[in-house]
Amino acid sequence: MNKRTDAPALEFAGVSLTYHTKQGETLAADGLDFAVREGEFVAVIGPSGCGKTTLLSLAAGLLKPTRGKVLVYGAPPQRGTGQFGYMLQRDELFPWRTVERNIRLPLEIGRDRAPQSAARALALAEKYGLGGFLKQYPGQLSGGMRQRAALIRTLAADPDILLLDEPFSALDYQTRLNVCGDVCRIIRSEKKTALLVTHDISEAISAADRVLVLSARPARVVAAHALGFGDAPPLQRREDARFAGWFERLWKELNG
Repeated sequence: MNKRTDAPALEFAGVSLTYHTKQGETLAADGLDFAVREGEFVAVIGPSGCGKTTLLSLAAGLLKPTRGKVLVYGAPPQRGTGQFGYMLQRDELFPWRTVERNIRLPLEIGRDRAPQSAARALALAEKYGLGGFLKQYPGQLSGGMRQRAALIRTLAADPDILLLDEPFSALDYQTRLNVCGDVCRIIRSEKKTALLVTHDISEAISAADRVLVLSARPARVVAAHALGFGDAPPLQRREDARFAGWFERLWKELNG
């Protein structure tokens, strides 16, 4: 796509969303204002049910705001253009397809038959430790390796912005720590813009450049913090003396 370098990668400008049902109207989001710069990793935390996943659907253009605008490089999001890559709570790999064929799935869906696109996808798999597993099936991989394969599949179509919907929540604690480190390393190495929604405060601090705190529904941005860890990996951040201070502050803002 043609990027406007003077515009944020993603911007919410006064975004509100009202759901209409037979029972009446529900205000899900009210006046969301924030921007994500190109190459930035932003995490969003908020109370359960506040609409974190709804925010991702608004970003990708799957939902249209009732008021306000969502902009991608200064223009409305365009569905079906490869602007966004979505990574979900579960890896959603097809068990009957090999790892290689799972990784190449976005190219098939987008009818991208260019040899260089397939070569790029396989090069990503090699670069990030999946080269020896391409002919295996998802059931033969550990949970961590499956999630890494899911990320490489998301990157295969070279999206501008990654939308991460609690991608580690289905993993056990130890695996979650390792996979979070893997995913953050790959995203930063590929210089991708990322928006992560999570209920886990520690995960947000260990992964992001900035953290946005949402209120209970209707969702509003009640706080935004630049964490100041630079490109330090997640485990190193958890050992940093500042980590506990950030956790306490975010906890109070979530539960205040």
